[in-house]
Amino acid sequence: MIDKATIFDISRFTNLGWSDRRIARHLRLDRTTVKKYRQNPDRRFKPPAQRGSKLDAYLHLIDQWLEQDPEVKATVVLQRLRDKGFGGQITIVRDWLRKSRGPQKRRQAYIRFESEPAEQMQIDWGHFGSLAYGNTNRKLYALAVLEAYSRMLYVEFTHSQSQSSLHQCLLGAFLFFGGTPRQIVVDNMLTAVTQRQGAMVRFNDGFLDFLRPFNITPIACNPGAPHEKGKVEAAIKYIRRNFWPLRSFSDLSDVQRQLRHWLDTVANVRLHQGTGQRPAERFEAVNLNPLPDLLPDCREVHQLKVHKDFAVRFDGNSYTSPPWTIGKKLTLKADARSLTFYHNEKKVAVHRRCWQRHCRIETATHREQVKKLKKRLWHDRQIAAFASLGTEARTYLQGLLEANVPIKKNVTRILALKNEYGPAAIITAIQKALSFNAYGADYIENILYQEMTPQKHHPPVKLKNDDLNRIVLTEPSLAEYDAHVLKAKGKKDD
Repeated sequence: MIDKATIFDISRFTNLGWSDRRIARHLRLDRTTVKKYRQNPDRRFKPPAQRGSKLDAYLHLIDQWLEQDPEVKATVVLQRLRDKGFGGQITIVRDWLRKSRGPQKRRQAYIRFESEPAEQMQIDWGHFGSLAYGNTNRKLYALAVLEAYSRMLYVEFTHSQSQSSLHQCLLGAFLFFGGTPRQIVVDNMLTAVTQRQGAMVRFNDGFLDFLRPFNITPIACNPGAPHEKGKVEAAIKYIRRNFWPLRSFSDLSDVQRQLRHWLDTVANVRLHQGTGQRPAERFEAVNLNPLPDLLPDCREVHQLKVHKDFAVRFDGNSYTSPPWTIGKKLTLKADARSLTFYHNEKKVAVHRRCWQRHCRIETATHREQVKKLKKRLWHDRQIAAFASLGTEARTYLQGLLEANVPIKKNVTRILALKNEYGPAAIITAIQKALSFNAYGADYIENILYQEMTPQKHHPPVKLKNDDLNRIVLTEPSLAEYDAHVLKAKGKKDD
């Protein structure tokens, strides 16, 4: 359908005596169209019916995804659309995104260096924001490891870029690839390079210790020369553009699970623009060096003390240990999934790692062991003797248990003080200690020292049989006798 201005020109040129052919050639129209509008300038043609696009039913979804990530790539949008039942090709998606975004910036050229099969792997860290665990946010990093010849890619996400995290990720990569390269290319990260002066490079001692069993030679890029590991630099960008957009994650394990699926179904089976082959197929020609029989233990290691609540403090959390380890130092070995406690190289506890801070992670068996230990204490002769002092003593004993102080040690000292100051003074001191929630023999001794006078101490007769000397008799409660006397007196009066 032509506009009003063109219809006006047709009428004007007709009045000037122009032929239909000349008018059509001048206005770049068909002669039939000129003739129709010359004969009837007011005629109305129905506009041609526009065909619906396959994309129309999905435009609301694309708009939502563009709100989440305005820079999302067409390949990622197409993956999501295929999951929703879209049957079109990527061209229509690219056209729509190009129309929505307007003109794009031109890409810069880069220099590409080729490597022989199994010759080189390149590694690089990328920062991907953070993950929320309750009220705790943990920074999220990804180590990309790329076999330079095939472009086969491995990625592992972590919450740290520490030395042990680097080693754990590299070990995971070697297991994924099924072997090791002859060289590994790194940038000047402190976990790999500690000092550099021109061409002289001093590598991190821990990094060299890790690489030694694998017979790998490290190569450090020159500062400001990212093109020297351009393949893995491009891989990080590819992860940001193709894997990361329009996804949500519950925790670190979920990120890694989705990433592994993406590696197997997208990244390593696509046609690579640089090689024109699929990385997984090209990797078949790569013969890596075999892994050593004994793989290194790359876990993070700490020496930690078990506190009175039968737990150690690590990374903002408390993790329980068997109660018999209280006061001892344990060796803790941690990775991204679990924590393991060792005592004299013997495994004593295993926990799943918690990334939320200020949590207490307990094993049910540890709490049951504490309960059994407390029950066993009540059958001890000295504990029973202390409990026989009355209600205040039993209340104080319960407080000692809840305060996680050494029970037998404190009870023994308090009973020794009873022999020196007398039962009445001990009960008075216990009452005062209860009012201040002060649990321990030190508090009782201090109260007695300040307020009480020790009784004259007459040591008991010692018998030849030492076992008889260690017998401790429970002190009877006189309140039971008083109640019995009052009851008998009442019957007599009746």
